[in-house]
Amino acid sequence: MGTHLITGAGSGIGAAVARRLADRGEDLWLLARNAVRAKELAAEFPGARTLVGDLANPEKLSWAFGQQPLPDRIDSLLHSAGVIELGAVADLPAKAWQRQLAANLVAPAELTRLLLPLVRVAQGHVVFVNSGAGLSARAQWGAYAASKHGLKALADSLRAEEHDNGVRVTSVYPGRTATPMQESTHRQEGKEYDPSRWIDPESVATAILTAIDLPRDAEINDVSVRPGR
Repeated sequence: MGTHLITGAGSGIGAAVARRLADRGEDLWLLARNAVRAKELAAEFPGARTLVGDLANPEKLSWAFGQQPLPDRIDSLLHSAGVIELGAVADLPAKAWQRQLAANLVAPAELTRLLLPLVRVAQGHVVFVNSGAGLSARAQWGAYAASKHGLKALADSLRAEEHDNGVRVTSVYPGRTATPMQESTHRQEGKEYDPSRWIDPESVATAILTAIDLPRDAEINDVSVRPGR
């Protein structure tokens, strides 16, 4: 039985992975932004433990973790939380850039830094749920895509740095997936949202678990998951 720490377990891809791991009897630690959300996650995933830390304020994560017990080891650290605010470069204010860079890039970097010793103990796995926007950027997507391009760079550097420590690193690039974030994105685009058109979060969860479960003689570095309909 492994120990897995997951961000974004309250919905979408993170929730799908958490459910699958819980069904397997794995040890779950779920990051929540505040105590109220931690209670909700504990109720949704009986037996899971929670940590409180706000990814919107990554500079406070070190203090927050210093006030709470941590696992002895982490077999997989799954970064699946994120935010998105669309807008043209000509229009999007600095705060919108800062919010997305903080939650989508700086927080995963800081969380990884703080927990990496526990991942090394397990010779574990760090999984970054990126986005198709982490590989190419379109109009109105500049800030979000920049944060996700940065997340790819973070993963690539971490992989090179931690290979000799036995730590595996995978980036997953889902296309449009039927999640609450996708619904929000459609609202921002002024489009009608039809979840049946997009990837089921369970399919992305399958790709993530395939990477985590892969025998130790191999490592999946990058995997793109595109809509099949």
